[in-house]
Amino acid sequence: MQAGRTCHVANFRNVGGRFIYEVPQETKCCIVIGGDGTMLEAAGDVYGRDIPLLGINLGTIGYLAEIERSRIEEALQRLLSGAYEVEERMQLCGKIMSASGACEEVESANALNDIVIARYGSITANSYRIKINGKFLKDYQADGIIVSTPTGSTGYNMSAGGPIVEPQARMLLITPICPHTLTNRSIVLSADRRVEIEQLPSSTGQEQISEVSFDGTEGRKITTGARILISGSLQMTKLIRLREISFLEILQKKKWHKGSHTGIVSGDRSMREKGSYNRSTYWGVPNF
Repeated sequence: MQAGRTCHVANFRNVGGRFIYEVPQETKCCIVIGGDGTMLEAAGDVYGRDIPLLGINLGTIGYLAEIERSRIEEALQRLLSGAYEVEERMQLCGKIMSASGACEEVESANALNDIVIARYGSITANSYRIKINGKFLKDYQADGIIVSTPTGSTGYNMSAGGPIVEPQARMLLITPICPHTLTNRSIVLSADRRVEIEQLPSSTGQEQISEVSFDGTEGRKITTGARILISGSLQMTKLIRLREISFLEILQKKKWHKGSHTGIVSGDRSMREKGSYNRSTYWGVPNF
């Protein structure tokens, strides 16, 4: 007990090979110790509960978990005094539909970073059909398809050649993984679109198997005829920010776009012209 606040260490339980942390109902803030992967897990554990996350970086990149070990005491003092900002990040919700059209339940159907559909087992490229709001868009032969949020644009999406997007934007990014084509272009959609990805048979009519993963969790196998429905979630992830640093400054520090041809997407004109952006955040006083 310090400064009138009480800190609890979350208990966890193993559910299907994934550790689920049991966050007490009265929690007003979660301090997450680990790397960006730990932050993604925490975002799933507090999904729909309107609890902001503060990340202490013990990993490597530390894009979501921004506080370094040397600044822990300072960060806690600022947190308790209310000297912080809260950023809202969009999430994805996904639903796996079986070949018969029945909804197949999954343990975790939300994602802060991305939902990935990737070939399983065989090294042969799989066939996928993409529809947007029920209308045909494109068929792909590829190792898989990434549907990413702006937050996840600097993850697997970027590695696959997708654009980097201002993390507080609201949009969907579709990026094929190693497509069998001479051109590889990502598709950027508004957040109110619904993406449907269908697992097609091979060119010879044989059944194909893919694996669906939400934020890197253990994948769920799907077969020919199965569909994945993905849309923007109504729930937002809240991140506590203590550093007054712009999106472009973070990119420059991490050197993610140095010497590369990855596009950067921003919805703010001032960011493009002046190298900064007007963050849609608010100041708050901690209500522990």
